[in-house]
Parts: sequence; structure tokens; C-alpha cells
Amino acid sequence: MPAEDINARAWALYGERQLARSSMPPIPDRMSWAPWEGVGPGAEILGDIGGRRVLDIGSGAGHHAVHLARAHGARVTGIELSPTQYERAASAHAGVAGVEFVQADLVDHLAESEPFDAAYAIGTLAFLDPHRSLPALRDGLRPGAPLILSLLHTDLYDRGPSTEVVPREQFIRLRDDPPLPTRMWVLAPHLWEDLLTEYGFRVEAIDLLRHPDRGERVVQQLIRARRLTVRTARVSSRPRTGRPPAPHAAVGVGTILLGEQGLLLGRHRRGTLELPGGTVEAGESFEAAAVRELREETGLIARPDDVELLGTLVDNAGGIVRVTVGAVVGAWEGRPATQPDESVGDWAWYPLDQLPDGLFVCSAQILTAWRPGLPIDHSPAHFTPFATHRTPHTTTPPTDGLA
Repeated sequence: MPAEDINARAWALYGERQLARSSMPPIPDRMSWAPWEGVGPGAEILGDIGGRRVLDIGSGAGHHAVHLARAHGARVTGIELSPTQYERAASAHAGVAGVEFVQADLVDHLAESEPFDAAYAIGTLAFLDPHRSLPALRDGLRPGAPLILSLLHTDLYDRGPSTEVVPREQFIRLRDDPPLPTRMWVLAPHLWEDLLTEYGFRVEAIDLLRHPDRGERVVQQLIRARRLTVRTARVSSRPRTGRPPAPHAAVGVGTILLGEQGLLLGRHRRGTLELPGGTVEAGESFEAAAVRELREETGLIARPDDVELLGTLVDNAGGIVRVTVGAVVGAWEGRPATQPDESVGDWAWYPLDQLPDGLFVCSAQILTAWRPGLPIDHSPAHFTPFATHRTPHTTTPPTDGLA
């Protein structure tokens, strides 16, 4: 499922839970760009917004928009994709002068709106593909308009930002409820600066906001940018042809989980026993694919940091080059269970010295690449390990014994 669709589903469920609790944040006395009060600047970094049209990107419960309208005289439009988040804001703040709430996709809305005088996003822009959102914001803001972004930098697990423009798994956490998985673009500051510059903004400052006692792991980025009056000319690129490339390869990932009871295997509806895994999605890292497939197929929760990639296995499947990446997951949460609408289920643990017959060939190849001594018969595949001290080879069934 595309990252933005995963996020839309998560925020709809989040809003539904908050509606059920009748939970609404208070209208703040001061604009805050971080989860902690009194940290960082206030609304002054938006400039003089009295009487001006301001866009609140991912307005949620609407409390920030109401503050700017009441305390600063702004005319605020809160744009929210989640219908339940929109319902929270619209029902609680109906009739507030200077505020309107719109339930729509940001890009679609900006394409039809008059340009705004300022825009801001508090923690929300990271849920949208920047290659989609930033061009729309450039075209949807007046020349010279400020764009203020509060974005995640370091998460609860002490994971810093990515150095590639790809989404990664993060969780929305709610007290007394299971966490909601999302895919966020948690990017290093220089990547945000490069992206904003590419799409017609000038970055004026990037600050890191931390909790006052320094014991809090989470760190926020605060980016102050401005829409350029004249966009700098850039070299463009284009595809060789309007037709997509001819399909010639399939790329997937298979994950090894070894617990006290043995190796985790599930049964496909076609009868084979196999490791958790599946197809790698466009723009997705192998680690992220392993974590996502593990959650979707078994319900188990792991982090990309818990994944160790073994290497790539290349073979031929009916004339299609099949590339499979083997991975070992070292830590996870939960118990494996059959998931609705998944083709693999009936998850069980098998001792390594009592592995069953009927393994899916890709899973068998991964297992003998991991432990060459396992007595598993399968068709050969060329294995290229990621570890630098190992050399490529072709996986073949062992003669006997265990690794």
C-alpha cells in the first residue's frame, strides 16, 4: 500500500478514537512548534498575519488555527485529509470568526485555491511525499510568503533522521490503544533544505527543538522558509519514452525470525511453507519492507533497526529475474497470528533440526544462505552477501549436517 494511503488510514482511525473519547486539546495561549510548552519561538515567525490568509496544513483538532484567528487576527484555512480529524475540528469550532476547515487533499485544494499569504505545518508535512507536497505549496503561496515547518528529527527510539528521501515506519501512539503504524519522511535537515530549494523556496533557518530537561529523546526540527519571488531556473529531466519500462524482474524480501521454539514459518494458501515476506514497494528500503511485511502477515511489530540484511539471491522464475533479499529480524513484539486478507497464515515455530518438507523455494534459498549446513533441497540461486568479509556464491543444497 502506498505510504500516503497508510497514513490516511492511520489518521482516520486516530480521529475516530479521539472522537469516541470526546478528546479535544485546549486552545493554546501561545503558538508552540514542539510537543513541549515554552520551547522555541511563537507565532511571530509567521510575520504580520493580521487579516491575511494563512494555511494550516493537517489542522487536526483545529486548536492552532483558532489561536491564530483569535490572538493574531489571521484568516485561517485548516486543511485536513482525515474525515474524522476534520469532524473534530469542525464540530468543536464551528462559527469561530476567521477560521474555516476543509476536508480535502492538500495538493488538490491548493490547485483550486487563491494563493495564501503564509502556511505552516506542525508535525504533519512529514506524512506527505515532499515531491508531491512542496511543488503544490510553491504554487499555492504568494511570492515572499513564509512557510514554517515543524518536523520530527529524532524519535522515541533515538533514531535520527534519514539521509535518503524515502519514508520509514513510525507509530502514532495513543494511551490505552495499540500504536498506529505510519510511513513518514523523517529527513535530515540538509535534505529538507535541498528539497525546499529545488521547489522554489529559500530556507532562512533550521533549528532543533529539544525538551528543556534534555532527558526527552524526541527532537523536532523547525524550518523557516520563504517562497521565492522568482524561481531559480533548473535543469529539467524527462523519461526516454512515455511508456513504462518492460517488466523483467521481481524484487522481494524474506525475513528469518528465530525464537526459543525455533524458526517462524507460515502456510501459503497454495500449500507451501514460507518465511514472512513479500514484494518490496517503490521507494522502500529492504529493512522497511521486511518490517512492513512482517506486520501485515503476522501482526508482529519490529523496527528497521532490528533488521540485519543478509544479501541478495538471484534466480529465474518462469522467464522473470527474481531478486530476493534475505533478512534476519533480531527483536520483535507480539505473537504471530493469521491476518485477514493475507495469503499466508497458520504461523508456527519449527525447530531447525525438524524443518518440514514443502518449503517455498525462495524461503529455502534464504535459509541456506543464512546457514549453509541446513539440510534443505532447492533450486540454485546466486547469493551476493551484503557483509564485506563474505564472497558471492551460488546456493546449493548441502551434503549433510546442520550449521
